[in-house]
Amino acid sequence: MSVRHGIVALLAEKPMHGYQLKVEFERRTGATWPLNIGQVYTTLGRLTRDGLVEPLPDPPDPSEPDDPGVKVERFTLTARGRDEAAAWWARPVERGAPARDELAIKIALAVTAPGVDVAAVIQAQRTETLRCLHDYTRLSAGASAPGAVADARPDLAWALVLDSLIFAAEAEVRWLDHVEARIARLGPASRARTSGADPGAGARHAGRPHGTRR
Repeated sequence: MSVRHGIVALLAEKPMHGYQLKVEFERRTGATWPLNIGQVYTTLGRLTRDGLVEPLPDPPDPSEPDDPGVKVERFTLTARGRDEAAAWWARPVERGAPARDELAIKIALAVTAPGVDVAAVIQAQRTETLRCLHDYTRLSAGASAPGAVADARPDLAWALVLDSLIFAAEAEVRWLDHVEARIARLGPASRARTSGADPGAGARHAGRPHGTRR
């Protein structure tokens, strides 16, 4: 999901100004993807340029809360924008291309890089992922969502985001266990070849007189 699509989806409900879009986006996602107001207005500018959004001349509803330090111009979707919102809801999130997962790339490089303690890399990541999992589980059990009042309970949208984070963290721990098990099944010689080292180089060198060649 991009911020662009999130803003289009929100504007499909009603016209909003930039600060309202920021607050509503963060409220519905539990602030897991915080936005700054500059990012919101930059995106609105691009959407306007592309003919998906247009500003409204009338002022915002005075009954709605506002931040006095921001613009008050409201925006609404054009017909093209509404078509784009409908198409986004109908279009599945693409999973065909491999995601650029930093952890997967890091582990892939670690197991092929000489001198890297892969077990330590895995353990450090497992500790961090379990810490996040504990935090997500605690929030899911009833703690207030980020930015909400202390006695608030997560609404359905926030609860679903938390569920996604919990499932992803659990899957990451299982994957780390899987990586560790696969590495453990390799013999020392195979692990050395995987890391780019030659396990027989030292023995061959030790068996030749100093200064001689093959």
